[in-house]
Amino acid sequence: MVDSILVADDESNLRKVLGALLRRRGYQVVTAADGAEALEILAEENFSAVITDLRMPNVDGMALLRHVTEHQPDLPVIIITAHGTVDTAVEALKAGAFDFVTKPFDQAELTKVVEKAVATFRLNRHETHPHAVDAATGRFGLIGTSPVMQRVFDIVDKVACTPSTVLITGESGTGKELIAKALHEHSPRVDKPFIKVNCAAIPATLIESELFGYEKGAFTGAVTSKPGRFELADGGTLFLDEIGEVSTEMQVKLLRAIQESEFERVGGVNTRRVDVRLVTATNRDLAAEMAAGAFRDDLYYRLNVVPIKLPPLRERAGDIPLLVTHMLEKYNARLARRVERVDDAAMQVLLRYGWPGNIRELENVIERTLLFCEGTFVGEADLPPELSCEVPGGGATRVPVPPVGVTGLKDAVKLTTQRLEREMIERALSDTGGNVTRAARRLEISRKSLQTKMKELGLRDE
Repeated sequence: MVDSILVADDESNLRKVLGALLRRRGYQVVTAADGAEALEILAEENFSAVITDLRMPNVDGMALLRHVTEHQPDLPVIIITAHGTVDTAVEALKAGAFDFVTKPFDQAELTKVVEKAVATFRLNRHETHPHAVDAATGRFGLIGTSPVMQRVFDIVDKVACTPSTVLITGESGTGKELIAKALHEHSPRVDKPFIKVNCAAIPATLIESELFGYEKGAFTGAVTSKPGRFELADGGTLFLDEIGEVSTEMQVKLLRAIQESEFERVGGVNTRRVDVRLVTATNRDLAAEMAAGAFRDDLYYRLNVVPIKLPPLRERAGDIPLLVTHMLEKYNARLARRVERVDDAAMQVLLRYGWPGNIRELENVIERTLLFCEGTFVGEADLPPELSCEVPGGGATRVPVPPVGVTGLKDAVKLTTQRLEREMIERALSDTGGNVTRAARRLEISRKSLQTKMKELGLRDE
């Protein structure tokens, strides 16, 4: 699917320039002459990112940003303006902007910012964000009455009001960001910024400037000074997701910033002090990473003051009926459907499946099922056929019946294996935003082996 970008600017020439630049990069582009027109377009179409001028007639960029932050919090908004100052940048970023670029902008810099925003959107677009969770069925935006989830809720209760650093671990799709938000929203820092950074979406060469900011002239394209995420989170909470993706070189600088609560911007000499509550998350086994020399011991012990481990969905299968009920309500409203329930046979399939993609995968399945379900309830036949395939991590044990004409056992086994390989590779690529290296690591094979498999199965290596 081609990513679509909304560009809002009252200068027609700039709209044309941005449109041409982004289309050359393969994006679809929709333009708006002011914030009011942009709001109308947002109500009718879906986008992967928004680029908006700060000063526009009718509805300005800040008002547009606040609307997006309130109604589509996962949609990245990039502010671009000729009136750029550090104070304006701080205000926009604290209000939820993804990034801030000043005119005249460097095309390469803007392209990198857009690519990063779209990558972040792809990684986050399938996250489950329940807004109203009954206290009897869950807390902190997470649904669950199982003992393992109750232990997680108890830990959040005890540590939310403290300044202690928290390390959240768990497989992709288990709700780590929701726990980070809960820690912030139930802390004394709730009125201060909650700044989140997906370390996996930022190139290694840019992570330092993203976290610590940079001074004007620090590198080619640095036409103005810019604050980093540590500065923006001052007084509040900084959430570093996918912390295991940070290089060992950057880990040294990050350790110093955490220990001393101080740092220097890239290209700067002045030491800046901040008061930040740090929350990190990873789906990696950092203990194994330490043993392999890929993660520093001292940084690990600094981050792992309060560990919170989120269980995979297969270890709390008893919560699946509650999650399904919530998701039916959510997608009935969003898709204008009237599916009342999941019947017993279909529920048994959902309970037997291993859910390697966890809650994110369950939500995808429910949304897809409701799109094509023609009755008032979901039956077994309405569910995707791959739910009956055996998957690593437990789950269903039935395999699909081979197509007509496949009678030999060897051919049937080969066909079933290819289907399973395709499904696992597609899921790994989806969960990692198309990053082949990370997908290979998740599948526990080499990058070259994954590329070979993708070529055999007709999948693109992006």
